[in-house]
Amino acid sequence: MLHHSVVTVPLAAALAMLYARLVATFVGPGLGRLLFLTPVLALLLVLPLAAPLYITRGTAAFFLAWLGEFKLLLASGRGPLDPGLRPVPFVFTATLPVKLLPGAAAGAEEKVSLPLLSSSIKVAIMVALLQVFRRRKDQMHPYATFALYGIYIYCFLDSLLPCLAALGRALMGMGLEPQFDKPYLSTSLQDFWGRRWNLMASAVLRPAVYIPVRARLGAPAGVLATFLVSGLVHEVVVYYITFRLPTGQLTAFFLLHGASMCAERWWARRWPNASRLPRVVATPLVVLFVLATALWLFFPPLFGNGMDDRFIAEFNALSAALVDAGGRLLRLAGIGR
Repeated sequence: MLHHSVVTVPLAAALAMLYARLVATFVGPGLGRLLFLTPVLALLLVLPLAAPLYITRGTAAFFLAWLGEFKLLLASGRGPLDPGLRPVPFVFTATLPVKLLPGAAAGAEEKVSLPLLSSSIKVAIMVALLQVFRRRKDQMHPYATFALYGIYIYCFLDSLLPCLAALGRALMGMGLEPQFDKPYLSTSLQDFWGRRWNLMASAVLRPAVYIPVRARLGAPAGVLATFLVSGLVHEVVVYYITFRLPTGQLTAFFLLHGASMCAERWWARRWPNASRLPRVVATPLVVLFVLATALWLFFPPLFGNGMDDRFIAEFNALSAALVDAGGRLLRLAGIGR
């Protein structure tokens, strides 16, 4: 079942985005374009359900039901998807969490690379963490387990997304923006969320939510609305993964961070000198705040109540399947010789 979904889900998403490109080419921005895009918007909500595994379903939900939906909704007006792009780059940027660099930057200096050593280290960390989960999880405090899962998610995303960027550059000559910029070096919450963590999500939420709300109600309302929408979308993504009704904890996590960012901005305006803490002080405080609130509100809906056991069991099964497939290929190669 897994190997079928690996082919059918990307193929269906690619065909849907080619249709969306056709619509964007011949139908002007507005309600008419939105109506023509409705079948694609509906399909993107269904496709992640075809992925059988925890991690593949979550990845598909993030790529398609989260970012893909928002990109298409923006495309019904004047969003980031340019129908002037060739078909393959259009599909690539529409279905994956990547963003084209401006032409001059893409041609002058490549900002995206595949750091082989860094990716290898992250993969090694993931393998080591899986071993820890299998052997020691029952002996660990839940918060310690959640913290290790957080490290695992970061390593997974920060290995997968650079690979996608490198693939796009190699196959299509596209310059692509990196999606993470050393978030563990953040000096403020605004630095963490706006310039270092999951930059494609920020690039989509800014024109879709923050700018329109800020124009009408002011910057603090724009920040809170953006974090509210992010929280609600995360609730949906986690539902795809766990098939459990939302608890509201993810929304509370993002609203807490939105309110904290507003307070941080207010403090910086009122006492600019006092707010400029040395990096050696500011960075640990930011990392500690993000980690503490994530352990409290973010990770329990994702990994609590037995979901982590399912996560580990699926990875064990996937590892066994890959080993079995590798053995078959080796045996076939032996027969061929």
